Amino acid sequence: VVGKPFSIISFFSHRWVFGWMGCRWYGWAGFFFGCGSLITMTAVSLDRYLKICHLSYGTWLKRHHAFICLAIIWAYATFWATVPFAGVGSYAPEPFGTSCTLDWWLAQASVAGQAFVLSILFFCLLFPTAVIVFSYVKIILKVKSSTKEVAHYDTRIQNSHILEMKLTKVAMLICAGFLIAWIPYAVVSVWSAFGQPDSVPIQFSVVPTLLAKSAAMYNPIIYQVIDCKFACCRSGGLKTLQKKSSLKKSRMYSISAHRDSTAMNETQLQA
Repeated sequence: VVGKPFSIISFFSHRWVFGWMGCRWYGWAGFFFGCGSLITMTAVSLDRYLKICHLSYGTWLKRHHAFICLAIIWAYATFWATVPFAGVGSYAPEPFGTSCTLDWWLAQASVAGQAFVLSILFFCLLFPTAVIVFSYVKIILKVKSSTKEVAHYDTRIQNSHILEMKLTKVAMLICAGFLIAWIPYAVVSVWSAFGQPDSVPIQFSVVPTLLAKSAAMYNPIIYQVIDCKFACCRSGGLKTLQKKSSLKKSRMYSISAHRDSTAMNETQLQA
């Protein structure tokens, strides 16, 4: 809503048509929401890790903790997206000229520019990605080692464990989709920042940018696929319950009829 209309209009115009202020706004919005999304998924992966690998964690996590976490996440994203306006970095047009992004080329101009680019890469990409990978690797190892242990628990604990694993799979898919979309763009950006000037062909730089923009469409697809699976499970389970219910009713009717016939026979014998 806040970014796509700018780029779509510019694509059809074959140039950026919204001036310098529009460029800075577009760059800020793209970085703000991209960083916020990645840090949110980092928090989700930590939540899954603590929930699966440290069961006592779920006993004290309350709803207000989630709101506090969200506030910290978007404050973090606001800080890093606004830092370039303080003169440390900047936003500039992409090489193909129809959208704007962080000025990665500052790294070729000064040591301060290199420090800015490296800070952005570490705190807004490498560190969150490392936390996500660590969390899900630990979850996979824990699940492999605890599958037999969970089988000995009662049905309620088993159902809770199955639900937690379904939520974890959804979170893993979302994180994987986001990282697959953004890592090629990060690689090209680093190449532009620390490689030879104009070493990235303009035609080649368009593909990672469009791939990164496509990250917004993955989540609805993932949610829809998972929701369809849950719906199929629910409908199958409902049919099973209905079948059991009908069998139970038929058994009740047969038992009742048997009792009625027995009572009639006893009455006739007494007569």
